[in-house]
Amino acid sequence: MTETIKTKIIQFLEESRKKSFSMEEIAEGLGLQKSTDFKNLVQTVAAMEREGSVIFNKKGKVKLPMKRVFVEGTFRANERGFGFVTLDEEEDDIYIPKEATGYAMDGDTVAVDIVHVADPFSDRGAEGKVVEIKQRAISQLVGEFTLFDEKEIEESDLYGVVQPKDKKLSELKVFIGAQGIRPVDGSIVIVEISHYPEKGYSKSLEGLITKVVGHKNDPGMDILSIVVANGIPTKFEEETLAAADAVPDTIDPADFPERRDLRDQQIVTIDGADAKDLDDAVTVKALPDGSFYLGVHIADVSYYVTENSALDKEAFDRGTSVYLTDRVIPMIPQRLSNGICSLNPNVPRLTMSCEMWINQEGIVTDYNIFQSIIQTSARMTYQAVNQIIEDNDPETTKKYAELVPMFHDMAALHHVLEAMRIKRGAVSFEDREAKVLVDGEGHPQEIVLRERGVGERLIESFMLAANETVARHFNRKHLPFIYRIHEEPKKRKCAASLILRLL
Repeated sequence: MTETIKTKIIQFLEESRKKSFSMEEIAEGLGLQKSTDFKNLVQTVAAMEREGSVIFNKKGKVKLPMKRVFVEGTFRANERGFGFVTLDEEEDDIYIPKEATGYAMDGDTVAVDIVHVADPFSDRGAEGKVVEIKQRAISQLVGEFTLFDEKEIEESDLYGVVQPKDKKLSELKVFIGAQGIRPVDGSIVIVEISHYPEKGYSKSLEGLITKVVGHKNDPGMDILSIVVANGIPTKFEEETLAAADAVPDTIDPADFPERRDLRDQQIVTIDGADAKDLDDAVTVKALPDGSFYLGVHIADVSYYVTENSALDKEAFDRGTSVYLTDRVIPMIPQRLSNGICSLNPNVPRLTMSCEMWINQEGIVTDYNIFQSIIQTSARMTYQAVNQIIEDNDPETTKKYAELVPMFHDMAALHHVLEAMRIKRGAVSFEDREAKVLVDGEGHPQEIVLRERGVGERLIESFMLAANETVARHFNRKHLPFIYRIHEEPKKRKCAASLILRLL
């Protein structure tokens, strides 16, 4: 009876235009004017006030409390226990203290109550409290398994515990139910989560092991663990591999009369020494009037990866090739990425070409974009190009004697393009890049610093020129096109970055 009256009171207050009512007005509105009904009404309203579902104003009238407005965003955990919630990329994050995370995990979609609003005068950001977890971000994780002894298994009905590889989950213990797969101690495993942190169990999860990745002592297991933890597929579907095997290893240029044949040109690839998939090639000529001809040629992967094919669908799911310390996980099978789609020297390859005529101020005065066939003259490395351009190394210069004049033309064009970019306001953050050297078993041996020489920078200049030319072409044609745009950086972040660089 009380619950029925309570429901009617809430409905009456919600549907009425007025904000507050006397007890008599509520009784009249609900038809509860008999003495016994009125007594039940008063008792119910008193109980509702105690639980907070209604309140009394200063005049003693009943009204609904103001609904608290919660904001929704993505929780980002810090390994020290606290976190931040991102509402919008354009807005500052909300700080969530360690005791207010509401058992949220990294990546969860959460509702947040703002406890302290941002104070722009003191540069203090907003602080909040997680009040609800809308959606969990992870349903599985990767970690190292520790096996319980037989007595513990019998008493707890658990096989053991997993320590997550993700540092943001390092405080959590993942207990494994005694069902399904039972790995050996020290196995690296994938766990399907069945229970998340909650009151009384704030530092624990529970789940079942769905797959054993390997053992912690296996070569390269550290990196493989990271790959699996991030959901990166390590194997291709059988249908995808079958489609790749059906592609021929070579092409006959005579089969492509519609493509421009550029095999008579001096065209080279310039990449790192350990690169396997050579997807772009370049050629440069200095012209008599001081201007330059630049040709940029990109492997025409789309000829082999056709729309809605098995290759296309899996490439779409992967989204990109993943480059790791000791390996590359390609977007398409290696038979294609390192074979017919790689611009290897002295063999014909299908490409998309952008040729440009560039004046002495670095401005593209004319261009052509077309399908082509090329045959690169050499597979060059950044080191070899730098030895020719910067060091005038006699051995390397002799080895590539026929190409040396073109490399000097490339350097000259690069300097023209670089000067043009600086003139129009480009900012360059030149910094040395670290590279980890590993042994045959994937163990790190040394960290070396890689300097960016002219060889690396000229390829960057040429690719920028081609990208801008193609983008400008589609813009002029008013055709739909995908642009990758870097938004203007926030002043505060720029200042912080500059300070860090000066320290």
